[in-house]
Amino acid sequence: MSSDIGERLPSPTALRIVADDLSGPEVAALLTRHLAEMYDNSPEDSVHALDLEALRGRNVTFWTAWEDDELAGCGALKQLDPAHGEIKSMHTAAGHTGRGIAAALLNHVIAEARARNYQRLSLETGASDYFAPAQRLYLRHGFEICAPFADYVEDPHSVFMTRTL
Repeated sequence: MSSDIGERLPSPTALRIVADDLSGPEVAALLTRHLAEMYDNSPEDSVHALDLEALRGRNVTFWTAWEDDELAGCGALKQLDPAHGEIKSMHTAAGHTGRGIAAALLNHVIAEARARNYQRLSLETGASDYFAPAQRLYLRHGFEICAPFADYVEDPHSVFMTRTL
């Protein structure tokens, strides 16, 4: 007998993570929703999500996760310096949450950071209850709360996390 949860988890062959050039309309729509959610759940001056143009920057690699032909999520890796990367734009599409998509994307980003020989990987996420699932995901993957990094400053609406690779 299988459980509902087991039936909803994507199999390793069903989920495809690919480098993305951000040109598809589905990707633009997902990122529009992502930015709207960030602004709905944090004060404007505490939103650090990147828009489409910033995600196309030379120092950013962006991936999308697909289940068959359906966009399930996205994530990005921004190089801060040759030894330090930052996770950006982690988002799971509506209807795909709770199915392991974010964990698969996070594992992919961590593996890429290791392949680039980064020594450290950091991120900023929100501090409100809305961001609690993201915080739990990062903690489960070895991230720890830290002081602001790069150009960030202390902000009661932000949680900064990092891990050594």
